[in-house]
Amino acid sequence: MTTSTPVLSLKGLTKQFNKGTPNQNTVLNDLTLEVKKGDFITIIGGNGAGKSTLLNSIAGNFMIDKGSILLGEKDLTPLKEEKRAGSIGRVFQDPVMGTAPRMTVGENLAIAYRRGKKRSLRKGTSDKEREYFKQVLAELGLGLENRLDSEMGLLSGGQRQSIALLMATMNKPELLLLDEHTAALDPKTAKVVLELTKRRIEQEELTALMITHNMNDALKYGNRLIMLDGGKVIVDLSGEEKKNLTVPDVLVLFQTATDSNSQLSDELLLSR
Repeated sequence: MTTSTPVLSLKGLTKQFNKGTPNQNTVLNDLTLEVKKGDFITIIGGNGAGKSTLLNSIAGNFMIDKGSILLGEKDLTPLKEEKRAGSIGRVFQDPVMGTAPRMTVGENLAIAYRRGKKRSLRKGTSDKEREYFKQVLAELGLGLENRLDSEMGLLSGGQRQSIALLMATMNKPELLLLDEHTAALDPKTAKVVLELTKRRIEQEELTALMITHNMNDALKYGNRLIMLDGGKVIVDLSGEEKKNLTVPDVLVLFQTATDSNSQLSDELLLSR
């Protein structure tokens, strides 16, 4: 990949559900987007704008109807989810997803750490791995370095999301997808996880897409903001333009860029 090659290039993405029925719904509508190396993009939009469908299509949860998905110079379009997983890290909204609740913290980290590496018949974690896991957990500042042998299911939602974030970024993926990963947390815990997210992205020099329903968070985090409506990118701001935005500015942008029938979600409006 050359320095001028986008990390992610989406061209004309189209996805319809319930095709050929009265309930046919076009969720992505000829969506085009280029993501540069080091971009940390926050994504907002109204209900049904296509936010989660966009991340699901990139991750390979389903095949798109039209268009192409390039990760660097690699065409992901025909590949299934498991073939993309080695290059894409993801943290989900539900703290239960992305981790194995009946396995220990150390065992979960070992699965993530060994992803894409040569498999062996060895069970558990080695002493060397345990020391490394303690080190990276200590950097989170949550005392989790002392919980390696605790079952994931016994941890709080915030602790699980923090570990899920660590698992998703441990092997420095080419692209990190954050699918409303703090939406199920209380405001105080969400702030902690968002700060950890920012730190991990900066430390590992990652490229990331983050869906959020909180406009304040969308403005505070990342270097670039995109707004979706009707399955398309209708606003794309970065640098000083994004830095100087206020929540009322975003509402005006939305109303200007959309038709009168479009509405922002209640979560976005309540985050003013």
